[in-house]
Amino acid sequence: MPAPPAAARPELPGEAAAATSRGRLDPDAPAAATPAPPSAPSAIAPSRQDGFSFGSYGRVSAASDLRGRPGRDADIVAHGSRLDESSYVELTLRRDDHWQRTGASTGVVTTLAVAHPIFHQDGVFDARVALRNLYLEVTDVGAKGLSLWAGSRMYRGDDIYLLDWWPLDNLNTLGGGVRYRIDERTSAALQAGLSKPQGLFFGQVVDRPSPLNQLGAAPVEVLARQKFIGSARAAHVVPLPEGAGLKGVAYGELHTLARGQRQTEPNVYERLPADSGYVLGVEIGATTGERDTHVNLFLRYARGLAAYGELAAPVQLAADGTASGAHELVVALGGNWERGPFGVMVAGYLRSFRDASPDLDVHDLDEGIAMARPHVFFGELFGLAVEASYQAQQRGVLSTPAAPPGSLAAPEGPHAASLVRFGVIPFVTPAGRGDLSRPVVRLIWALTLRDAGARGLYPEDDVYSLRKTEHFLGLGAEWWFNTPS
Repeated sequence: MPAPPAAARPELPGEAAAATSRGRLDPDAPAAATPAPPSAPSAIAPSRQDGFSFGSYGRVSAASDLRGRPGRDADIVAHGSRLDESSYVELTLRRDDHWQRTGASTGVVTTLAVAHPIFHQDGVFDARVALRNLYLEVTDVGAKGLSLWAGSRMYRGDDIYLLDWWPLDNLNTLGGGVRYRIDERTSAALQAGLSKPQGLFFGQVVDRPSPLNQLGAAPVEVLARQKFIGSARAAHVVPLPEGAGLKGVAYGELHTLARGQRQTEPNVYERLPADSGYVLGVEIGATTGERDTHVNLFLRYARGLAAYGELAAPVQLAADGTASGAHELVVALGGNWERGPFGVMVAGYLRSFRDASPDLDVHDLDEGIAMARPHVFFGELFGLAVEASYQAQQRGVLSTPAAPPGSLAAPEGPHAASLVRFGVIPFVTPAGRGDLSRPVVRLIWALTLRDAGARGLYPEDDVYSLRKTEHFLGLGAEWWFNTPS
């Protein structure tokens, strides 16, 4: 059975999916049409006006490992430091209209994304392109504060900037939803979507003789299982003096999959049972009201089919052929503090994942990261940041025989790995002082120190399996520009 996409299972190094855009942090809306800077619960989006608007998130860098090779992601956890992320850009075009006859307003959103490698990196006149948003949203439909949408959408809440990650709610959905904004502080939203991810768990195409005695064969979908995902989200903000506030979010998902059958050999079929899963989670946030100072705590538990994510095929199924035994627990924290020319961003998480099989294997994983990035600004234009992180993981039983002491071969028992990373980032911020001020032009130097367990996560002859230390030196830029929301 094909392995699931990296974002939905414990990743080995080099398997991480391309990172996506910044997410909207407006507490009364669960989704993002365009990138927005991370902020506190009292964030206010730009006011909407009729007409077209353009938004973008992007990052681009040229990097070296100082040994003649390109700079490369060195994290061993699923959500690590973004110091060495590859180039990526999203371009959003939005059309807004207010309809006086009904009092409703509409927004049509299209987001095109292009991922690494870009032409000037490899000289190939081609691109990895994806359509990340394509939907219509109607607001104040029949009642003030009531909105509905339909289409394809990045549907997400608050992120942790340092990890480029949305720990609680981050769906890529094709469907629709409704939201009711009760007032400036309270909102509720529902979403439902359908998908048919790649892989033999969801679909199988087999050649069959063409009809009416025609020559040749025609492809037939013997298996085409469509997955349903529904979600519910409620958020409330408690205002405090001087612009401060507390925020609470409750979140849940339901995943279901119909039964089907798959051909294993001519005229022989395997029955695939129906499957299901769920997610339950909460978020608690706080802000002082000063610039981007905030802290968010996330707790998320997923069970069954939902433990693998929305676009993944489960691995290591239970004896009944379902994902019923799989589960994932995530506890994550992210925040930012600023005062005068000083600031510090912090992030970390602990994650435990078990697949549906009762025995431990390479996919069963416990991992975590702790990191901090202090900043100091020299006036409004220039600044210097440093970053430090510690990453660790432990994987379950592996199948290879016990190795001699000191060998990087996988052991029979659990495999532990860890690394330490340090980074120095001088930068220029044309928009002025702020840890999250963008756009930014920066120079990044990072040093990674791997233990033997971390090197053992890479295949033979990979330079990361051979080197205890790794350098990354890059020159790059990052930006985000919002469209009204």
